[in-house]
Amino acid sequence: MRASDAERERIAELLREAVAEGRLDMDEFDQRLETAYKARTHGELEPLVQDLPAPGSAVAPVGSSAPASLGGSAANWPARIGGPATSTGGFALWGGFNRKGRWTVARKFTAFAMWGGGEIDLREAHFEDREVVIRCFTIMGGIHVTAPPELNVEVRGIGIMGGFGEGSNEDGEISPDSPRVRITGFALMGGVGVDRKRTKAERRRLKEAKEAELEARRRHELEGPDDGGSGEARKKL
Repeated sequence: MRASDAERERIAELLREAVAEGRLDMDEFDQRLETAYKARTHGELEPLVQDLPAPGSAVAPVGSSAPASLGGSAANWPARIGGPATSTGGFALWGGFNRKGRWTVARKFTAFAMWGGGEIDLREAHFEDREVVIRCFTIMGGIHVTAPPELNVEVRGIGIMGGFGEGSNEDGEISPDSPRVRITGFALMGGVGVDRKRTKAERRRLKEAKEAELEARRRHELEGPDDGGSGEARKKL
């Protein structure tokens, strides 16, 4: 079967996700991407992703119209749900606390900050259950929650002479495999903020992948299709 432009783009998207997750290094990504844009048949495309399962599910078939699965910090959500909690809460009084990196969020996590601050980073976290509630209470203090764009987060809180709500949001679709996180509580003369953004390492990988993709596409357009010289004829035209 001959491959379409949409199918080549779908394979390119899977390769971008793989490099963002660290499954491919940049050299492998560059080689596979160039091969994908030059591919003419399904048989040439399929081997490029056979060893790269899509995060949380099987790789979408080449001919499928389904969108590619999400990657990056949302990789393999099922493996990040379950297991004993490593922290059930955080407390700050004239000081601060932070929960970040690889840690397991309790199904009910309570954070309190008074004349201090707290940081809750969910981008590399695991979750005790698929349903998690994070309760944030501040009095003349602040709590900052950072979540990946693909995580299902619902913010419901009250600000009294303060603020409780979402801040910056990077582009990204919520993954159906992700846990559901509800952030509730109140802020009295303080603030609770929720930002959705990727880690610096992930943004760097995505940027490098995009640059490599643009370079591969540029080379492909300059070389033209491998059809016995029609690319050279097109240049003359």
